[in-house]
Amino acid sequence: MTPDALPAPPALVPMTQIRCEVGALVSLGMAKHGERRYVPLGAGTVQGPELNGTLVEGGVDWQVQRADGVTDIAAHYVIRTRDGALVEVQSEGMRHGPAEVMARLARGEPVARDEYFFRTVVRFTTGAPAWLHLNKVLAIAVGQREATRVLLDLYRIG
Repeated sequence: MTPDALPAPPALVPMTQIRCEVGALVSLGMAKHGERRYVPLGAGTVQGPELNGTLVEGGVDWQVQRADGVTDIAAHYVIRTRDGALVEVQSEGMRHGPAEVMARLARGEPVARDEYFFRTVVRFTTGAPAWLHLNKVLAIAVGQREATRVLLDLYRIG
């Protein structure tokens, strides 16, 4: 198949925005693939055209800060929907950018989301009857890190 014969990609459909308060970064030190660390996830809101609710405190964002400047991300948390259902979220991806931009981010300074790359692939798991369709959804999150919170815009892959 030639590149000009590739089909159009699936549409990205706005799904929700997550605003999550985050704790201080905890480093476990250098591991085999880079600095292993985690960030505790706190309270937050979930608001959008498809999914609304709050974050259940206690999630964790596991990270590896690689030698090439990329931060590998594996976040795991729970959303409580407005009707009380619980939805598990697993989000894996990466964050990287120019060294000076990433240094500003690390200091907690404001950095516009278009100055660096922060994307994750998101999967959902639930047993709540009204939300079973989420078990078949893949979403892309476009993230922005702030000093004490993370903003994620989720787009369902159509």
